[in-house]
Amino acid sequence: MKKKPTSGDTPVAPATKPDEKLQKVLARAGLGSRREMERWIEEGRVTIDGKAAKLGDRVDERTRITVDGRPLEPAPAVQTRCILYHKPAGEVCSRKDPEGRRTVFERLPKLKSGRWISIGRLDFNTSGLLLFTTDGDLANALMHPSSNIEREYMVRVMGKVEMEMLHRMVEGVMLEDGMARFTDITDAGGEGINHWFYVVIMEGRNREVRRLWESQGLTVSRLKRVRYGEVFIPSRVKQGQWTEMEPAEIKSLYRMANLPMKEVRRSTLKEREVMERQFGKRQGRGVAKKGSSRRHKAP
Repeated sequence: MKKKPTSGDTPVAPATKPDEKLQKVLARAGLGSRREMERWIEEGRVTIDGKAAKLGDRVDERTRITVDGRPLEPAPAVQTRCILYHKPAGEVCSRKDPEGRRTVFERLPKLKSGRWISIGRLDFNTSGLLLFTTDGDLANALMHPSSNIEREYMVRVMGKVEMEMLHRMVEGVMLEDGMARFTDITDAGGEGINHWFYVVIMEGRNREVRRLWESQGLTVSRLKRVRYGEVFIPSRVKQGQWTEMEPAEIKSLYRMANLPMKEVRRSTLKEREVMERQFGKRQGRGVAKKGSSRRHKAP
């Protein structure tokens, strides 16, 4: 059964450029990623000018768009919000899970309009940094393969790691979905089954970090993302906690995406109170600054 937005989730349309793809307009409204909006269109959840929309449709400011029977309302201003979340292992990145597992969206602050869009994903057994935004254009640009944004992970590997294996993974390994490689591997110490490495990858393919190690006959027993581009996971943000990103941090995301900065919508007083309770009223930053440490200590 199709789920309709609740009374507090009325979709808000962004300013629409002439003759623009429908899924792009919906994504920029904060309803989800472009790929997700394409699924909604295929499922018949979207109409334009009273008729069922189809993939390939283009719209402009005069087009009447509805989602699940609710019209998109004109937005008074183009604003964005971005938050950083420390995902624990054991959560899924989808909005709903047929197996009833906890999703990353359950802990996030509720929005009066639009929805949180995840910038990339982490698999069920991977922990660490996840970014969310209400700006579909920003999310799409940061996830696009052409963005060439570094993702850094802390990895615990089981098995005997030899130097030749590390060289092969840096030079490139052919996986079932194409060539893959780490741009950097750093030994973080440890012995036996508790040996840690830092690895940097430029793509976000499914289980790519794990599959690269598995190609060498090794097993990843722990995996945590610690950096996405210029954004590091702050030590004060523990697993299951989120923090509102500061305007300077959001500006860095738009710079990485090569998009113009949008007006930042601040969190509500209630949300700030929740955030303060999480951290014991401590303040901090998520973007690395000059002289700050690039590495995290292995657990």
